Amino acid sequence: MRILGFSALIAGIGAIIALVLYQGVGDVAAAIAAVGWGLVLVIVSRMVPIALDGYVWRFLFPKDTPRPVALMLWARWIGEGVNTLMPAFQVGGALVRTRLLVMRGFPGKIVGASVVVDLTLSTLTQLLFTLVGVGLLLAHYGNNDIAKGAGAGVGFGLLLVIGFCIFQHRGLFAYLVGLVSRVAKGRDWVRAVGGAEALDDAIRTLYRRRWALTLNAAGQMIAWTLGAAEIWLALYFMDIPVTIADALLLESLILAVRAAAFFVPGAVGVQEGAFVLLGAVIGLGPEVALALSLIKRVRELVIGAPALIAWQVAEGKHLFSPRRAAPTEEALTRPVLERSSGD
Repeated sequence: MRILGFSALIAGIGAIIALVLYQGVGDVAAAIAAVGWGLVLVIVSRMVPIALDGYVWRFLFPKDTPRPVALMLWARWIGEGVNTLMPAFQVGGALVRTRLLVMRGFPGKIVGASVVVDLTLSTLTQLLFTLVGVGLLLAHYGNNDIAKGAGAGVGFGLLLVIGFCIFQHRGLFAYLVGLVSRVAKGRDWVRAVGGAEALDDAIRTLYRRRWALTLNAAGQMIAWTLGAAEIWLALYFMDIPVTIADALLLESLILAVRAAAFFVPGAVGVQEGAFVLLGAVIGLGPEVALALSLIKRVRELVIGAPALIAWQVAEGKHLFSPRRAAPTEEALTRPVLERSSGD
């Protein structure tokens, strides 16, 4: 699977280079340069939904458990960096978030349950956000193949989420513990969250807290929506103003494409092709659409690279700390950087 991921990454980089060369390096560079200092605002705008995601994650912890906001935002930021820059198939960030809090002394089963439910609600709200994009596409640009394909993808995704929720209620991790051990090359990280049965019980308990689920899901939905500000601002500074509806349409469908291309690290190449295709729907030239995608790549590096450094610093401090956790606690999610080089 790792070989597949790196092969897809290389192919994606090749696709980006080919697209830029085909559309004209000068035209794409000029579109990026037109953003100028506005790139700072684009990057800052992305920090807002990340922070909101981190804040609403707190609601999934029991009220009697300490929930320091700064720690939650820090872990969520590092998870963002792992998901966007590492070949972690979009789940590495969740595993790293869990490990970071366990290293800080949080009860493993509580952290593990919160992350599993947070991921489930994130997937569900993203599917709903994609439906918003499909609705805007139909309302403004009529019935077309893109809307049909996106709608079918959302329907299939909803079925998968429903199935995943059902399995969570029926003790998913008790069934998966053997598989997880093999994937982790013998490191039974489930032990770090108190065992599969304890994790399943904590997840079922969390699903009974309706208000916590509602607040988390509502916050995540708002965060998805705020993510469209990145596209709107970039185009504004390029002097290509678009409506908020068009920015929402583009952001929601690009996110759906990235989710579908989870096996390609960072959806490299896939995102660029999707921007060209979907940008044409709302009247963007291919050079502008490519520039938008590359601006997102710059933002990912600016936000994600320091996050990866912060993660490795935290791992180093834990490694040399005289008060290290017991081996069963340490087993949770060896750093993705270590695992990526171990094949």
